[in-house]
Formats: sequence, structure tokens, C-alpha cells
Amino acid sequence: MSLVSPYWRKTRRLTGWLLLVWVVLTFGVSWFARELNELYFFGFPFGFYFAAQGILLCYLGIIVYYSRRMHELDARHEVDEG
Repeated sequence: MSLVSPYWRKTRRLTGWLLLVWVVLTFGVSWFARELNELYFFGFPFGFYFAAQGILLCYLGIIVYYSRRMHELDARHEVDEG
């Protein structure tokens, strides 16, 4: 018998995948900065623009996705937040 409920298994899987996306975005931009700086976006090197502005929007997207997905999981598994 499994000690971990399906709800917690799905929650951990979602958190793990989103952390992986966060790591790839955070370190991927730094790793490929020279290649990204060869492209220009509104007159700025793309690596600079993405690191300064775009990555923040990506983080916000991760938070919004996590919130919506957890709300769905809570409703499906009848978990009370209160």
C-alpha cells in the first residue's frame, strides 16, 4: 500500500516539473547569453532584454500556471484550503 496519496503525488510531480522549467530558464539564459546577444530586440541585445524583462514574465507565468493547476487539483480531490 502506498503511503502517498494520488493528490500529493500529482502535487509533487507538478512542483518538480515547474522547478525544472525554472532552472532551465534561469541558467539557460546565462549559458547561451553570447548566442542570444547576437539577436536584437527593440535595439537591445536579446540576451540582455530577456534576462532583464522576459525572464520575469516567464516566472510570473509559472506562478499563474501553478496556481490554476493546484486549484483544479484541489477541486478534483476535494481538498479544503481553509
